[in-house]
Parts: sequence; structure tokens; C-alpha cells
Amino acid sequence: MAKLQTLPAGMAGAGPSLIESLVGDAEVGALFSDEADLAALLTFEAALAEVQAAIGIIPTVAAEAIAGACREFKPDWSALRQGMVRDGVVGPALVAALRLAVGPQHGPCVHVGATSQDLVDTGLMLRLKTAAALLDARLAALLDDLVALRQAQGAVPLMAHTRMQAALPFTAADKIETWLRPLERHRRRLEEIGPRVFALQLGGPIGVGAAKGEQGAGLVDALATRLGLAPAAPWHTARDGIVELGSLLSLMTGALGKLGQDVALLAQSEVGAVRLAQGGGSSAMAHKSNPVGAEVLVALARFNAGLAGTLHQALVHENERSGAAWTLEWMTLPRMAITAGAALRHARALVSGISFKPLETDHPA
Repeated sequence: MAKLQTLPAGMAGAGPSLIESLVGDAEVGALFSDEADLAALLTFEAALAEVQAAIGIIPTVAAEAIAGACREFKPDWSALRQGMVRDGVVGPALVAALRLAVGPQHGPCVHVGATSQDLVDTGLMLRLKTAAALLDARLAALLDDLVALRQAQGAVPLMAHTRMQAALPFTAADKIETWLRPLERHRRRLEEIGPRVFALQLGGPIGVGAAKGEQGAGLVDALATRLGLAPAAPWHTARDGIVELGSLLSLMTGALGKLGQDVALLAQSEVGAVRLAQGGGSSAMAHKSNPVGAEVLVALARFNAGLAGTLHQALVHENERSGAAWTLEWMTLPRMAITAGAALRHARALVSGISFKPLETDHPA
């Protein structure tokens, strides 16, 4: 059996892994890094304290100390990882460390009335809202690219295919319309779901509210406003918003996968209806120009479709909190957002290099 060769020290790649360079997205992925996660969690704790001080739940001086400690917080990543393994969520370890950083006088005012789920879910929403804005901007740019392609090459005659067989002549504009329309709908969907999905979580220990009565309602409204999220009743075990967003991410990558599949078929040597400005090479066949960008779109679409099914299983929560379903979300939703970002990036590059080749022969009928 051949021995696996190892690289000398210092020769490991410094950037993303080889597979991540193809199917990952650094900009979207950064929103799901440990550093971004921690920043969002500290944003929640500082805002919670400041709003609680404003409505008289904790002293103003305590809120100032908490906000200052959040700004200057130096994480012990090893301790946070150990806490994550021990508790299944980073909240307890982080809150303990933050109380220590605030000091004994005001430390007890940290995280008053909240629970780890409020902390983690709201931190996720802050990052997902930013990710959605980033994806929306890319989607808008891609739509502009497709409109420009239609204007420039829409009159080129092509052959339509049904069930993989030549059907009737149509134009490049007709083909591009089949790519445009679903993406336009998905962009509207992304805008529409915002108020439903990007919502504050403040359910307290058992998901019935961190504070009762008029003061509790005021706390939710004020904290949501401070964080730029929608005020909402606690949704500790009602994860339909999370799954709705994941489903939309899968719809988006599915539409891009259809675009990629069409381009790959049109670019076949035997069809030659599309010429790509840049293709991938072969180690054995120098004449080949592989439609890598189109193929990646298909793979990303199928990957997100599979993850969407897994994410739907996270809807099943037992009683007032589920560690299993919660963990399943963390494993799937960030990857789905990264996959959607990668698909939009590849789609823009692909569309920019498409040249339609006119149909040279009449339809045989």
C-alpha cells in the first residue's frame, strides 16, 4: 500500500481550502465566523442593558459598565469552546465571562431576564439580516446583467428544446426570460420576508417573555428598534421563519442551477449555441473548454436542495426548547447562505461571458 505523502511544514495553503475556493464565499462566510458571531452576541448584550436602563429595569451606571465591557471584551476562545462543548451553546460561558469583565458591582445586571436562546437567536438574526442585504445586492446586479445580455443579444435565433429534443425556433431573449422571471420573484420574496424573519428573540427562560406586562412590551419594542429588527412574540420553538429563509435560499440557488444547466447544454460541442469567454481546462485533453461555472451552479443548487430538507427537520422541537433541533439549524442554515452567495458570484461571472451563436439551419419540420 502506497504511503501518503505529506507536505513539509510551511507549505500548507494560507487561503481558503481548495473546495471552498470553488463552492464557498468569503464575504458571506465571514458573517458566520466565530468573530462575527461574538460581535453580534455582544451587540445584543450591550443593547439589552442600555434599553433596560432606559425603562428602569437596571441602573444606568450598570448599563454603561456593561456596554463598555462589551466594547472592550477580549475573548478566551479556548474557554468559550469548552463551554460550547459542555453546555451545547456558548451563552452560559460567554455571560459568565462578560459578568467577570464587568466586575462584581454591576456583573449581576448582565443578561437580566434573558436566556441563552435569546442571545444566540438574536445574534443570528443580526447576521442573517446583513447576509440577506448582501445577497439582495448581488441578485439585483445579476438581474441587471441578464437584462443587459437580453438587450445586446436577445435577437439571436436559437432552437428551443423540450424533453432534450429540438422543438421550435425561438430567440435568445426567450431563453433569458426563463432565467430572469424566477430570479425577479425571488428578489421580491426576499424583501417580503424581512419583517417576518428578521425578528428579535426575547422569550426569557421558557419562551413566555423576559418581562411581563407593559414594561415587557416596552422592552421588546425598544430593543427591536435599537437593533434594527422586527418586534415579535417569542419564537423559541416556532422556527418557521428560519425555515422560510432557508427555503428561499434553496429556491434562489435552484433558479441559478437551471441557468447553469441550460448554459452547460447550450455550450456542448455538438450544440454550440453558446460560446463562453472562459472555460476550464483538462489535464489530458488540451482542446477542451469545460463549462465549470455552469456546472458549479448545478452542484450548488442540488446541495442547497438537500440542506433545505435537513433544515425542515429542525422545525420539530420538543416542548419549550430543543437542543437537537437548534444544533441542526446551526449546521445547515449558514452553509445554505454561503452556498447562495457562491451561486450568485458564479452566476454573474458566467453571464458576463456568454455569447449566443445564431441558429444556422432551419427547423427540420
